[in-house]
Amino acid sequence: MKKMGLAAIALLVAAGSAAAQITSEKMSKTEKNQHYTFELSDKVTRQKVSFKNRYGITLSGDLYLPKNSGNEPLAAIAISGPFGAVKEQSSGLYAQTMAERGFATLAFDPSYTGESGGEPRNLSSPEINTEDFSAAVDYMGLNKAVNRERIGIIGICGFAGMGLNAAAVDQRIKAVATTSMYDMSRVMAQGYYDKTTPEERSKALTQMSNQRWVDAKNGKPAAGPRNLPEKLQGNEPEFVVNYFNYYRTARGFHERSVNSNGAWLITNPLSFMNMPLLTYIKDISPRPVLLIAGERAHSRYFSEDAYKSAAEPKELVIIPNATHVDLYDQVNVIPFDKLETFFKTNLK
Repeated sequence: MKKMGLAAIALLVAAGSAAAQITSEKMSKTEKNQHYTFELSDKVTRQKVSFKNRYGITLSGDLYLPKNSGNEPLAAIAISGPFGAVKEQSSGLYAQTMAERGFATLAFDPSYTGESGGEPRNLSSPEINTEDFSAAVDYMGLNKAVNRERIGIIGICGFAGMGLNAAAVDQRIKAVATTSMYDMSRVMAQGYYDKTTPEERSKALTQMSNQRWVDAKNGKPAAGPRNLPEKLQGNEPEFVVNYFNYYRTARGFHERSVNSNGAWLITNPLSFMNMPLLTYIKDISPRPVLLIAGERAHSRYFSEDAYKSAAEPKELVIIPNATHVDLYDQVNVIPFDKLETFFKTNLK
């Protein structure tokens, strides 16, 4: 893979922010605001909910419940990701599918994105986005449809790292699964495959530090440029093409998604660059960890390294011939049977 500097990574990592057009399908403004990238299943109900995190930010989520589930409280799963996506995209698909399999599920927009609160917009934080998972557990544990002793989480892409961090500190999370995992603190601090030199890191930090004066003078933080071009030129890395084909087309486009229709703030990487997310991954044990990655995913090494660092019980599943983005929405590729078995076994 072509080496990328931190400035480029800060704008591209894990998601490939996208421009506002849909390349293969026209939608009205109302449809773009409200549409889901998947059809609602007739086996579940979906209800829009809101709840606050520990910092007072109101989060927006969709609660999925299996129809005809009876009166017994259900095992529950809170789900978020990919990094820069919204609940109408991949996390909602996961939530709906797991609800079809008998779980109460909650797909939520993280702080500063989608329909959730927080200013400025298009910001991420290793601390606050980790807290968002625990706030989702707060909400689920107070819901009468949920057995609060049987709550797990799924983190997708960059929210896989946040989910592992949440599970390490929040003992109420009984099991954690990740797909297409990214360790956002590692990639922002060290670059892809840890190729960033100390000089490049120092230069990026200097640029972002000085940007703070510009932002303070202007009274608001500046956004970086969009990560993907209006159209592909034909010489992009495969993973960029895959992001483009998800976020920039009707397949996965959503107006509220940072990755479809916006850009991260220029200073977004600052807190990630000196706050390693997986420092305490061993503390998840004896609760189980399931890490799922595509065989062809550029991000595969994050899952493999997290597996090495985690304590037992743990499992690493590599999906043959799958890319990073395949695990966003390809239902014939995502191992939902494995996820169902994992949570039914461990949320007893």
